[in-house]
Amino acid sequence: MSDSPPALPSARTAVVAAALELFDAQGFDQTSVDQIAQAAGISRSTFFRQFGGKDDVVFADHELLLDELRVFLAQGHSDPWSAVCEASVQVFTHFAADPELARRRYAVVRQVPALREREIVTVFRYERLFDEYLREALPGIDPLDAVGFAALVTAIHNHVLRQLLRGTKKVPVTVLRAALDDALRRFGVDGAATREPSADDVVVAVFPRTMPTAEMARRVRERLDG
Repeated sequence: MSDSPPALPSARTAVVAAALELFDAQGFDQTSVDQIAQAAGISRSTFFRQFGGKDDVVFADHELLLDELRVFLAQGHSDPWSAVCEASVQVFTHFAADPELARRRYAVVRQVPALREREIVTVFRYERLFDEYLREALPGIDPLDAVGFAALVTAIHNHVLRQLLRGTKKVPVTVLRAALDDALRRFGVDGAATREPSADDVVVAVFPRTMPTAEMARRVRERLDG
């Protein structure tokens, strides 16, 4: 899968950038839709068609990303656990592509309680998306394993992303990948090889104790089907 981030259409990106610049300079509550529209070179009606409201401008990227991830996960993946990690990488890569814009958005959100609350809800939407995907991709998975892994990946992603947003230097995607690889190992779903079956009808599989039962079943089924 390519690491190229999904992008907002350029016209929408310009509106988002203009809005965030105004929010940062004069405050979220003090900035009107008319001011944003004028700065972005669009009409008030065009603004409302594209975004709906001022807070929607701040979270426009997330709405796009959530749609992108639904499409990506729906494609079907041989390793659902790694697919969730790759989805997380897509989100990070998107924001890392324009760190200054991402930092400006972060600063605005930190200053406005209503935006912080919406951010919490938005983070949960990613976690829920991953949780629901794992339950669908791995029938019989213990719900605690699904929600636990979804929460772990989301928390790791947010931790690494905050390093980018709170600092002034680039944070390479390899930092996130290394952390996610460690999470896969800790969760027992890192692709640890099963023992090769002998030529007879007996198949011996060795799994880490920490591996979820549903993942064991998936790997055994994959071996037998192969």
